[in-house]
Amino acid sequence: MSNSYNGVALPLTEVSALKEIERLLQAHGHLQNDEPVPAAFGDRIEGNTGFSAENDAVVALSIRYCALDALPESIGQLSSLRQLDVTGNQLTALPASLGNLVHLRKFYADDNQLTALPETLGNLLYLEELHADMNRLDTLPESIARLANLKVLHAYNNRLTTIPADLGQLTRLESISLGHNQFVALPESLWQLTSLRMLNIAENQLSALSERIGDLTRLHTLDVGHNALTTLPESLGDLRNLTFFLYLNNNRLTALPESLRNLRNLRYLNLSDNRLTSLPETIGSLASLKELRAYNNALTDLPEALGKLTSLQELHLMNNQLASLPQSLGDLSRLKHLDLRNNRLMALPRSLGKLTRLVFLDVRGNRLLSLPACIGDLPNLEKLDLRWNKVAVHSAEWLQRLEQRGCTIYL
Repeated sequence: MSNSYNGVALPLTEVSALKEIERLLQAHGHLQNDEPVPAAFGDRIEGNTGFSAENDAVVALSIRYCALDALPESIGQLSSLRQLDVTGNQLTALPASLGNLVHLRKFYADDNQLTALPETLGNLLYLEELHADMNRLDTLPESIARLANLKVLHAYNNRLTTIPADLGQLTRLESISLGHNQFVALPESLWQLTSLRMLNIAENQLSALSERIGDLTRLHTLDVGHNALTTLPESLGDLRNLTFFLYLNNNRLTALPESLRNLRNLRYLNLSDNRLTSLPETIGSLASLKELRAYNNALTDLPEALGKLTSLQELHLMNNQLASLPQSLGDLSRLKHLDLRNNRLMALPRSLGKLTRLVFLDVRGNRLLSLPACIGDLPNLEKLDLRWNKVAVHSAEWLQRLEQRGCTIYL
């Protein structure tokens, strides 16, 4: 038998489930009395609430930010669902009937108050994406290891201390986000996930990384920032497909592995908030690097090889102990943003006059008494910050040229 809901022909069991959801939404003020759950077309649902159907069956359901503290068991009657989004409610648990949604591909349960996920989740053999960020999970169900088609597992900002040991069986996983949890160590099985392209294990309590991290050779993004790492494995250099981001910031690193030279495709490197006293000459091999952040360290000098980073557009070196800069800095022909504030610089190299694309130069809080006049010839400079130095430039002709051209100067 079939019936219809909001003008859409559906089985009676699905109509019954939608009517129960409708009553919940009305009770919480997210639908008017007698107003049905909105119908949409395709899997994409505009707004926070709605459903879409194909071939007389509901295939997508969105109940976002509706202040619900529970879902009805009848949701399991929507057995053709491919996408379910319950983001931003106040759910503390999910019904076991969720395991009946055997065609589910994408499940979004971010920003709730979930303390656990049901074991029946393991029935969702077609599930490709599981999103459970910003909850109160302290474990993941062991049955998750049965989700052979899972590609995305996101459980950022929870209370996890461990993950199922059999997670390594999920060989199709491409993206894992387990940042902002309470991991002290990670299971060895994690390094079996050789299809991974993105791995976020930041904001935990990790003191070491396994050498086996080098087995994740397809990674394009790795975030291990905000941990307690004192060293990095040499195998980091085996991640030659790291293209987008490498976050090593907010750890306790005093040195970088020589193998870093192999990351020739990397575009963004964050080394800030560590205990580095120098950067290795090998950093000059990162030919694709566009942004380098190494602020809040204890750097006393910079390698000449830094000048080989000819793709670099942003260089952030604030809050270090730099007393001088290499002449090769002037070879960074694409540099647009140079932040040198709060160091111990007594002079700037004349080679900075070659940085014709420089837009922003911040040298405040150093020990500068003068600047090279060639800075006045930088054609694209829009902001120059000289505060908290003792630079006597008020009448400098080159400074007047910059101001007349529209450059903002802070003295």
